[in-house]
Amino acid sequence: MTIETHRPLGKIIHDFRGNRVVVIGDVMLDEYIVGTVARVSPEAPIPVVNVEKVTYTPGGAANVAANVAALGGEVVLCGVVGDDDVAVRLRQEMEKRGVETRFAVDASRTTTLKSRVVAHSQQVVRLDRETRSGISQEVATHLLELVEKSLNGVRAVAISDYGKGLTEPWLMARLIPLAGKGRPLLVDPKGKDYQKYRGSTIITPNEAEAFEATGGRLDAPLSQVMKTILRRVSCQAVLVTQGAKGMSLMEAGGSTTHFPALAREVYDVTGAGDTVVGTLALALTTGASLVEGVRLANHAAGIVVGRVGTVAVTVGELSEAVGDG
Repeated sequence: MTIETHRPLGKIIHDFRGNRVVVIGDVMLDEYIVGTVARVSPEAPIPVVNVEKVTYTPGGAANVAANVAALGGEVVLCGVVGDDDVAVRLRQEMEKRGVETRFAVDASRTTTLKSRVVAHSQQVVRLDRETRSGISQEVATHLLELVEKSLNGVRAVAISDYGKGLTEPWLMARLIPLAGKGRPLLVDPKGKDYQKYRGSTIITPNEAEAFEATGGRLDAPLSQVMKTILRRVSCQAVLVTQGAKGMSLMEAGGSTTHFPALAREVYDVTGAGDTVVGTLALALTTGASLVEGVRLANHAAGIVVGRVGTVAVTVGELSEAVGDG
């Protein structure tokens, strides 16, 4: 169908500045250990990487928040971390990006750290240190208190589920009515239990996640899968990201819009879903329609997949990409 908008996309981007968003979810830190390989280890048939630099970037829900901040929004990030050095580093990285953090600390957990060893622009290995078990009632209560204190003046909320134990169904049953009251609430889902996201405004799975959650055959029409999600979640819309095939948006009224992929070359899809959620959330704070918001999110995704690693799209880059759109 034809995509129609009521405002120039550039005007919507201009209106991003200062709008307040709360991001809730599984926070993590991405570590990039970059070096060169000149020989093979005598101990085993593996490359020896001579480390030249180590960099850190926010991941998971923290990357969603970083994208909101880079686009000019004000953002509060709520999540659960351990009492460890990774949590300290994550706070520092968020502070650099102008993101306010409100973390519930659980000393029994490990703050998620994904370490990628990269040599000659190729990833050699990834090491994950994390806790996946569900959070306790005590920690959940503290998190809810932090979220409630963060909602004043907030125009949109995004929940980023990476399956690290934060989005337990019993917690979602309290969190979504609290955070979504009177404002758009977006969910980037994980796993098969989408009913725990009931009451959200829009849910944004990728294609594989959508089929897995509905138990649909891989040859089933995507429209059928999206209708199933709409029914189960009772949300206003579902947005399915499809990589090189673009994105498809189905609204509860039945209208479906497809957005072709805009990336010229795809180097790395890491964090692209975070960019989509962050951009769409900020667009909705301006009163943009879902179609307008997804158009902007599609442009932002096209930028981020053209780079290596977890990166945030800036307001200048997005403005340039949409041109006079």
